[in-house]
Amino acid sequence: MTVSGSPDDMWSIGELAEQAGVTVKTVRFYSNRGLLPEAARSAGGHRRYGPEALDRLRLIRSLRTLDLPLPQVDRILAQEDGPGATDALEDAVAGQLRELGTQLSALRWREAALHLLRDCTPGERADRLRLIGAVPLPPPTDALARFWRHVLPGRLPAPLLSTLLEAAVPQPPADPTPSQVLTFVRLHAVATDPRVLDIDLRRLAARTPDEACRSAVLYEGLVEACALASADVRAQRRPHAGEALDCFVSAHAGLRNTRDTPAFRRRLSAQLARPVHPLIDRYWQLAGELPSAASQPTIGAMDDWLRAALDTQVG
Repeated sequence: MTVSGSPDDMWSIGELAEQAGVTVKTVRFYSNRGLLPEAARSAGGHRRYGPEALDRLRLIRSLRTLDLPLPQVDRILAQEDGPGATDALEDAVAGQLRELGTQLSALRWREAALHLLRDCTPGERADRLRLIGAVPLPPPTDALARFWRHVLPGRLPAPLLSTLLEAAVPQPPADPTPSQVLTFVRLHAVATDPRVLDIDLRRLAARTPDEACRSAVLYEGLVEACALASADVRAQRRPHAGEALDCFVSAHAGLRNTRDTPAFRRRLSAQLARPVHPLIDRYWQLAGELPSAASQPTIGAMDDWLRAALDTQVG
């Protein structure tokens, strides 16, 4: 229904506020911000608005109800009648949905963390509080990526390093269970443990003349071997000889610039029997507790399977 203002079809600020169901202060605020331009001024210098101002004011209220910030509202209004109007609104809505998703995820993590504390024993509570307090919720994965960037040999090709990090760093779920909260905060504690400075997988390549090249040969081969072993690990088949093991041994032989022979496999089995570092074992143990490990085994689980296959063959 069209509502008429004064005889000249112009509304005062009070009349516009009354028609829109808002306060005069609200209309004045949007006018001062340039979101609601006045059509004219009265002889006494008072603001006057045309009937189209009502639709514009209602649009502003709708956008603000969605919690869109004023700069975004301004951009949408500026393009309201232009070819980019739909794009501006869609971008704003998409941005709000992303922000809201982030906020909801943070709330779910906080809720799961509170359940974790509520349901534990008094003796566990202090340790869990310490772990939770050491990391934002949901926990960022930066610390886990830094852990592996330190552990892995330097100067690996960027695509290979990206593949390794993607496989080694689990992503926090948007809606975690209390046990998943505990696993992730424990992973963060492992990744930030000062003892990480003692870990040096580079020693595998330090005895070879071309460290960067040989390290790449090793890890490219290990990625391929893990891919070949993945189905067997998922199906919980016993470790056995085959293409995956051959690829695994070939990668280690390439690192050492030697051939894959029965004697080399015996030496390699003995070398790999020595533990690397307890922090790495703990990391893979925790990563293996996450639901994603059921559909995609961790590198640690596949490496264990391949080592066991080697031990079985040479044994």
